[in-house]
Amino acid sequence: MARADNLPTEFDRAIITTVHQGECHVSNQYDVVFSTVLGSCISACIRDKKAKVGGMNHFLLAEQSGSAKDRYGASARYGAYAMEELINKVLKKGSGDKNNLEIKVFGGGKINSSLADVGAKNIEFVHKFLTDEGYKITSEDMGGNFARRVLYNPTSGRVRIKRLDSEIGQNIVREEIVIAGAQNKSKLHDDDIELF
Repeated sequence: MARADNLPTEFDRAIITTVHQGECHVSNQYDVVFSTVLGSCISACIRDKKAKVGGMNHFLLAEQSGSAKDRYGASARYGAYAMEELINKVLKKGSGDKNNLEIKVFGGGKINSSLADVGAKNIEFVHKFLTDEGYKITSEDMGGNFARRVLYNPTSGRVRIKRLDSEIGQNIVREEIVIAGAQNKSKLHDDDIELF
């Protein structure tokens, strides 16, 4: 989507890389944009402002349930692992200085009223995790009763968020139910965030 002055934005010229559940991607390439779609899931977008290196993760649940811990081990589908993985990758590829990190978090929606509010638990988790580790959230767009598409430029730190209609949200709900069901069986905005 071009700006009103018809000049293309960094999002229009980008190579889009989709970040799926359980994934974490980091880049220092100016023409890369990370994209994900979130229901109750959370994505953190973390950037080393000095080194202009950033990344995005996408996790479904705050933590593994009892027996899943034994069966699956550490997995980026779960919050603590996903957050540690992203922070460590950005620090390693960047300046290595935690003080240079800019942290933005998105998602945690309650997009189906008949389900437990996994999104609220995810929001609570990510706030607590970052506070306990001594980080401050620069900006966030979390909660609500809608799904969202998030686009993130890892070098500039700019974010675009699109709130999605209920049909897309229901498809996300179905996907999350399948994943959460499998696990159970085994046991706003800164001015650099643009809604479109």
